[in-house]
Amino acid sequence: MVNYYSADFILPATSEPLKNGTVAVGPDGAILGLYPEDSLSLQDVNVTKLEGIIVPGFINSHCHLELSYLYNKIPQKEGLLSFIKNIISLRKSLKNTEEVMREADRQMWENGIVAVADVSNNIDSKKIKENSSIYYYTFIELLSFEPDKAKDVFREGSELLEQFSPLHASIVPHAPYSASKELFRFIGKFCGETGSPVTIHNQESEDENKLYRYKSGEFLNFYKELGINIDFFKPQARNSIQSIIPLIPVQQKTMLVHNTYTSLKDIYFILRSNRSVTWCFCPNANLYIEDRLPKVEMFQYHDFNITVGTDSLASNTSLCMLSELKTLHLNFPGLLLTETINWATINGAKFLGIDKEYGSIEKGKRPGLNLITHTEGLKISAESKVQKLV
Repeated sequence: MVNYYSADFILPATSEPLKNGTVAVGPDGAILGLYPEDSLSLQDVNVTKLEGIIVPGFINSHCHLELSYLYNKIPQKEGLLSFIKNIISLRKSLKNTEEVMREADRQMWENGIVAVADVSNNIDSKKIKENSSIYYYTFIELLSFEPDKAKDVFREGSELLEQFSPLHASIVPHAPYSASKELFRFIGKFCGETGSPVTIHNQESEDENKLYRYKSGEFLNFYKELGINIDFFKPQARNSIQSIIPLIPVQQKTMLVHNTYTSLKDIYFILRSNRSVTWCFCPNANLYIEDRLPKVEMFQYHDFNITVGTDSLASNTSLCMLSELKTLHLNFPGLLLTETINWATINGAKFLGIDKEYGSIEKGKRPGLNLITHTEGLKISAESKVQKLV
């Protein structure tokens, strides 16, 4: 059976908005056609008329499904280092379960998320992903700031990658403050050979920049508390992202996540590097941890591929992409929904290499369909909600 849905607007993500348009969907979820208002093709067809905006299924470009058990366990707005210390402590005292991950997966599906770029440190989430309606790409995250441990950590990551087979997965560094140059090189060589995308937590804290620029700040005490000797590390006289990007192969697709303390100089450095860089924003997590947002306007004027993620339930109150868009529009009123919907759909699909199936409402694709309600024209509001149609 073919279903026809009409709304105040349809945002296909790869073409212009369609006012009072109609989308036809086959029984397998495939898009059969897009029709303008009063199309002759719709005569004698039963069309479901809806109030709001129809958009493609959301692509969550950054999540940690395995941290779902830490929901409401970590205090808000205490800064990144306090957040990390809480994660380390709670992982020792609390047990993860499939039940909480399954509930988080269900929550994302009901909130219209059809694909997730998920970060994992262990195999716990594999079963959930295998049985989910959501497409998952797993980034196996490696951590070791000590150069002499890089080889062993990379080997362990390679073994975990094999365990995730046949699911889509690759190996990535956690962040500049937690991955040595040696580990970056191992990962860069591997991903360069396999063509796998790379994702990196980037500049969530100003202390990360202080570490790289001056070898100062709170990370020095953090390493000392963990018993890590960083005498080997020399100040780089530049911010973290400028120090680590040269370690990544030029042709490598790389997504930098958070970017809360990224500067205009950092952006120009990336532009000069001629690398394929995607910038991912997780606004609700940024507010939860650092009570600060990236300077979004700096990024949107340079024709970057920008995506949006929810981060985890350890650093968010829900896994809802519409909630992330609300936060962006509230804090940056100059943003257009026609732009940010692309961030939440087709741009993430392109980064993951799944844009032939997901990310936009085009004939032949199976992107999923969401209805955003309580809208005014092409604007969302604090009252806007998402309803999964397909």
